[in-house]
Amino acid sequence: MTMANARILVVYYSRTGATRKVAQSLSDALSCDSEEITEAGSRNGIFGYLRSVMEARRQIPSCIAATVRDPSLYDVVVIGTPVWAWSLSSPVRAYLLANRSSLPAVAFFCTLGGAGSDQVFGQMRELVGKRPLDCLFVAARDVASANYGPRLATFVEAIQREIENGRSRAATSAA
Repeated sequence: MTMANARILVVYYSRTGATRKVAQSLSDALSCDSEEITEAGSRNGIFGYLRSVMEARRQIPSCIAATVRDPSLYDVVVIGTPVWAWSLSSPVRAYLLANRSSLPAVAFFCTLGGAGSDQVFGQMRELVGKRPLDCLFVAARDVASANYGPRLATFVEAIQREIENGRSRAATSAA
C-alpha cells in the first residue's frame, strides 16, 4: 500500500478555532477525512475557559458526542488538541480513552499560546500506548498569521514517509 491509497483520518477538538484551522489545513494537505470532536455544553466566556483549565489540570475527560468515523477503519489517525494549562484538552482526553484500543498508527498535533507541547504529547502517548509517527505544535500567533505552512508541510512529509516505510517493512516481512 502506498501513500496514495492509505486511509488517514484527522480528528481534533477546537475551542477557539485555532486547532480547527490547522486540522483543516492538514486534512487538505493529506487529502483525507476529518472529524471534529464535539461536546453538548459550551466553553465560551470566562467560565468556559476556567472549566477548561480545571478539567485539563485535573486530567478529567469531558462528555463528548459520539463520533461518526470509526478510527479502526483507517491506517493512520492524526489527533489534534489545544494545549490547556500545559495539559491535554479534556475532550481529546475523552476521545483517546474511548478509542485507544481501536487506534491504528497515530500522529499528534497541538496548538498553544506559549508552552506545554512536550507535556501534552507525553500525555497523548501514554493514553494511546504507542509512539506517534510524528508530532507538530503550532503557536496561536502562527495560526492567526497563517505562518505555519512550512512546518505543516514537514509534518505531512514525515507522516507520508512513515506510511511508505511501514508498507516497505510489511512487504519485506511478508516475503
